[in-house]
Amino acid sequence: MTRPCIGFLGVGWIGRHRMQAILATGAVEAAAIADPSPEMRAEAQRLAPEAKQVGGLEEMLGLGLDGVVIATPSALHAAQTIQALQAGAAVFCQKPLGRTAVEVRDAVDAARRADRLLGVDLSYRFTEGMRRIRQAMAEGELGRIYAADLVFHNAYGPDKPWFRDPALSGGGCVMDLGVHLVDLALWALDFPAVAGVSGQLFSGGEPLAGRTDRVEDYAVATIELQGGAVLRLACSWNLHAGQDAVIAAEFHGTQGGAALRNQNGSFYDFTAERFQGTAREVLAVPPDEWGGRAAADWAMRLASCERFDPSAAALVTVAEVLDRIYGREVRPDLTPGRG
Repeated sequence: MTRPCIGFLGVGWIGRHRMQAILATGAVEAAAIADPSPEMRAEAQRLAPEAKQVGGLEEMLGLGLDGVVIATPSALHAAQTIQALQAGAAVFCQKPLGRTAVEVRDAVDAARRADRLLGVDLSYRFTEGMRRIRQAMAEGELGRIYAADLVFHNAYGPDKPWFRDPALSGGGCVMDLGVHLVDLALWALDFPAVAGVSGQLFSGGEPLAGRTDRVEDYAVATIELQGGAVLRLACSWNLHAGQDAVIAAEFHGTQGGAALRNQNGSFYDFTAERFQGTAREVLAVPPDEWGGRAAADWAMRLASCERFDPSAAALVTVAEVLDRIYGREVRPDLTPGRG
């Protein structure tokens, strides 16, 4: 059977890493590469010597591709995703799928209408530790989950200027890092309905206070779920953290707890543990090559001829929570998705 032909739109570091993971599955073929940087195109060409270099998405779609992998600046994600879907191509997109819930909803609706597989690189779902924790919660080993604490502090912050431009990024550390925390918590709990959201945003140590000329570099948020459970989130760029990164997801239940925590400031190495009273049990330890699993999973599903997955509605739920953290007006009730 012929393997699906894929185009790679944006092949900077993250785009090439996902490209490598996708091609390693052997499930698809790289047919096209597009990036404004000749150096990045050359690096990607080494991974797929037979792929054609093209000038952009329109030329790429003219090749009649089965799928497109999008790793461009955030402002382009939703429009490029919709354009690819309307051309009949499945899409795997870097997060965020859109800068607002409206953009995300439009992209998901386009996938539904086109009946094409839509994936987003919410890669922390694919860490072995988080999958073990989710399984433990689903099997009732922790009892009723009533609280969770999640943090993602990046002591460096992004190195590309567009990340700090509100029009291009849609937001700061919440859009960049908080999206992972919101998605991870709701996914782990099987996307319960959200009852309320509040957030506080800071820039340079001062409250952002509605300013639209800059993005937040520190944020805290509280998410109340129907049934009474509460999620507390904090994320930041350039925090004086004493290490490269602080990343953790801790879940508290009536019969136990569990936590995913990064090791020694690493962005990649995680330990997962389950707690009962003062006792602890290790669920997962490094090494765990999880970074490209979301992309590889999408590629294998595409090769299996999967079409639109209704669980994509959960992407809208996450985007609506982000809108509320930012104080943007959304519809009064947040519809639960399916993860």
